[in-house]
Amino acid sequence: MDLCLVGNKIREIRKILGLSQEEIAEGICSQAQICKIEKGEVSPSAATLYLIAKRLGVDINYFFDAGTTPRLDYIQEVEHQLRLATREMRFDEVKEIVDSEMKNPIFTQNNEHFQLLLWYKGIYEYELNKNTDTALYFLKQALSLTHSNEKVWSERELDILNSLGIIHLEENRHEEALDIFNEAFEHFKKRPIVRDDSLIIRLSYNKAKVLTRLKKYQESIDTCSNAINEAIKNHSMYLFGQLYYQIGYNYEHMQLLEKALLFYEKSISIFEIQKDFKFIDYIQKKINQIKRA
Repeated sequence: MDLCLVGNKIREIRKILGLSQEEIAEGICSQAQICKIEKGEVSPSAATLYLIAKRLGVDINYFFDAGTTPRLDYIQEVEHQLRLATREMRFDEVKEIVDSEMKNPIFTQNNEHFQLLLWYKGIYEYELNKNTDTALYFLKQALSLTHSNEKVWSERELDILNSLGIIHLEENRHEEALDIFNEAFEHFKKRPIVRDDSLIIRLSYNKAKVLTRLKKYQESIDTCSNAINEAIKNHSMYLFGQLYYQIGYNYEHMQLLEKALLFYEKSISIFEIQKDFKFIDYIQKKINQIKRA
């Protein structure tokens, strides 16, 4: 771990918060010790670093990441932009970001960072070029960079599994897709700590879509309902609109049209609250068709 990088981050956050070294040190260590830590002259113990992180209002993992990854802030910003562009289906932008970073040593000299680029390269190869084999190749290459133990899966590796499952779903390989999502679910359950609460929501939503395609409507509804409960527990509305729509879509297939209408209307309300208008016209047309029938 690079002590200078850790010390720089402590000093940077301390100054942003307007705290003195004495205020950080109080009850933890001496002001002189904080000074040496910020200069990278001494290594704080794990207990000391934990207390400093707590006082600064950050997770201790932030300092471990900062201490092992030069330009962590840049890498995190690239990942944020890739996630945002993907969520908003701006795949041309995903391609532009990935291609521009492919020769950047910050990414190419570290397997985890290069994995990020290969993962999103697989996504854009499918979404832009519909090149299924190439997309699957890059996603599997991305997994191979870090995955070495079948018993232990990182959250990013599970996210890549999710992307593999989505491609199989879109290619109507429904049984293969369900196997992938079930595998991801099993590995997720074994994780002792979850940092990204939205991961299980993504897996649930995509698994529910596969179950609907396989005409397992009640199982799909149960999967969506569990995801909604999980989101509520985490004080999140992530994919709420899509989950309510999927429940309605299952009820429509089951010819339970009153229930379908209820969940379609709920989904529209949620999309309106979230100012996500791209699905509303389509759902409203389905509502009108049911009411006219």
